Amino acid sequence: MSTVWIIYFAAMGLVFGSFYNVVGLRVPKHESIAYPGSHCPKCGHPLSWYENIPVFSFLFLKGRCRGCKAPISVIYPVFEAITGLLFAYAFYRFGWSMELLLACLFISLLVIITISDLAYMLIPDRVLLPFAIAIAAVRLFYPAMPWWSAWAGAILGFGLLYLIAAVTKGGMGGGDIKLYFVIGLALGVERTFLSFFLACLFGALYGIGVLAAGRFKKRSPIPFGPFIAAGSLIAYFFGHTLIGIYMQFSGLR
Repeated sequence: MSTVWIIYFAAMGLVFGSFYNVVGLRVPKHESIAYPGSHCPKCGHPLSWYENIPVFSFLFLKGRCRGCKAPISVIYPVFEAITGLLFAYAFYRFGWSMELLLACLFISLLVIITISDLAYMLIPDRVLLPFAIAIAAVRLFYPAMPWWSAWAGAILGFGLLYLIAAVTKGGMGGGDIKLYFVIGLALGVERTFLSFFLACLFGALYGIGVLAAGRFKKRSPIPFGPFIAAGSLIAYFFGHTLIGIYMQFSGLR
């Protein structure tokens, strides 16, 4: 495996991560992702090329706008770095294959919805639909094993969250429900179950941490999208191994 290609995918991930910040923050507000160009949300200062280099510009500017000196949200460099690392790992794991295409699509979707859910507690259909079409198209030419698993996973993911939303009367957002349809396409049945279990586990641990820190606010909703994204990425990359370990220790294998 060429180290040069891994570095290349890391760099591409940084660039795409910067773009995904724009998509995740603008699309929910029905703003153009092309115009205006990158600028400070406080003073409107347009960013020059050297202020727009993923991660490095944030460090160079010490996390502040060059114009008004307002702090720059840490969301920008964090998600640029995460996307870069995930793209690099995807290439390291899958090389030049159809699975690499699926991995990059899946990573891109989860990064964007995490940003939008953190910012607005919203997972837009305008993000979900194109990724649903793209991932479904990949699955047509590169089926899961067995071939029906992806489509069963999509139905399972959608149905499971729809049922939870119905029972809890709105305890699960519509964006989360539709997101799990797309996740099911990518993961198949077993890993979709694992993804949801991990998302609930991470959400519960976060809630316990908030309570322990005394920062809990009654009736303050918590975006579930970031936990879904974390659980789904772990299930995607390591799901078969984790399921195998569970089966072995539970005596089912």
